[in-house]
Amino acid sequence: MNPKSIVSHIVNWLIDYSKNSGLNGFVVGVSGGIDSAVTSTLCAKTGLNTIVLNMPIHQNSIQFNRSNEHINWLKSNFENVKSHEINLTDVYQSFSNALPKENQDELSMANLRSRIRMSNLYVFSSNKKYLVAGTGNKVEDFGVGFYTKYGDGGVDISPIADLLKSEVFKIANHLGIVSSIQKAKPTDGLWDDDRSDEDQLGATYDELEWAMNYLEFNSKYILSERQKKVLEIYSHHHQTNLHKMNSIPVCEIPKSLRS
Repeated sequence: MNPKSIVSHIVNWLIDYSKNSGLNGFVVGVSGGIDSAVTSTLCAKTGLNTIVLNMPIHQNSIQFNRSNEHINWLKSNFENVKSHEINLTDVYQSFSNALPKENQDELSMANLRSRIRMSNLYVFSSNKKYLVAGTGNKVEDFGVGFYTKYGDGGVDISPIADLLKSEVFKIANHLGIVSSIQKAKPTDGLWDDDRSDEDQLGATYDELEWAMNYLEFNSKYILSERQKKVLEIYSHHHQTNLHKMNSIPVCEIPKSLRS
């Protein structure tokens, strides 16, 4: 791949989309991870107004500090970038206090964090007439569905959703993203601890990319036991999360019932 050409392509795409939409810039949630760092930098490189938000909710301090490090780097390099730190812990806690305890399993409450952050992003985008830029990559968005429905999946545009995770890392290196983010293990930042995406998915992104390509190109060769396991993991996540990736089902009314 040619990182320079890809960056130029995405930046021009962002400029054109913003111009055609009649909106004036971008809002990006910054998590301290590689995807949001790359996405926010690509938005900043358009020269259009870009707001980046650090939105801690009982956040692990390592993730919080990485987010701020990236935001400070962005603001020192791009005059069109503004930032806000919005601590949503009290909002989340109030929501939790209002819910019956039996409905508060670990995964549901982790997804709640993502949905609260999405609502906050849209407050800023609505107020400023900006676009919410999504931070999902190809493996997450179209492979294993590793995102929250109506959370980080609730966006206006997806600048890096056609890039594999390995390609995102190459773009990050080309852009000069701060080293702490480039070296950090990928994590969705939805938990009190620092558990990684691999901990949750059961496979690395390199392995998941391999599985995605293997199935896409209908490859046929002898597999190792680990490769068989990775295919099983990938297929399970893909099938389980199709409801996120497919269009919302619509019950169509037959013409005969309308007559």
